[in-house]
Amino acid sequence: MKIKEIIVVEGKSDTVKIQQAVEADTIETNGSAINRDTLQQIKHAQKKRGIIIFTDPDYPGERIRHIIQNNVPHCKHAFLTPQKARAKHPHHKSLGIEHASIKDIQEALDTVYGTMPIYESRIAQTDLLKYGLIGGQGAKARRTRLGELLNIGSTNGKQLLKRLTMFQITKDAFEQAMAQVMQEENDDQL
Repeated sequence: MKIKEIIVVEGKSDTVKIQQAVEADTIETNGSAINRDTLQQIKHAQKKRGIIIFTDPDYPGERIRHIIQNNVPHCKHAFLTPQKARAKHPHHKSLGIEHASIKDIQEALDTVYGTMPIYESRIAQTDLLKYGLIGGQGAKARRTRLGELLNIGSTNGKQLLKRLTMFQITKDAFEQAMAQVMQEENDDQL
């Protein structure tokens, strides 16, 4: 699989792993110390070929994603769940793209989300409350499963509505995913 856009990753080991999975060029942020030169390089790449942000599913990775998104609008995003990015070795607790399988990386890049200007989500805060995604028992587990099903990454309660809007998740897609989440929850209780 050949990727037209340039993939923004955190480091060299991520680049190596991505290039095992797909044919793509990368820009490395060298961890969360993303500097002005790297941001300029990303802006230039966005104009020429487009950008896919593919950072680790942890706090530093989300921080880098946020910094880039704020400085370089309309990037595309790829996500891995923490389970798919966890080191397989029992003594390593680290999380990162470099630990994911080739198949999981290909799937994440296959379901890339773009962000577009002027999009009004019909999903409201009341929908999040209705489905128990914020402020209640089991909310975090539901948000995590929803993020997996919609391929938008894991979020906290404050980020969820923003992320659903950013990735233009339709109310239908949201409700279908939530129906599956609720069904799985009911099946687990039987």
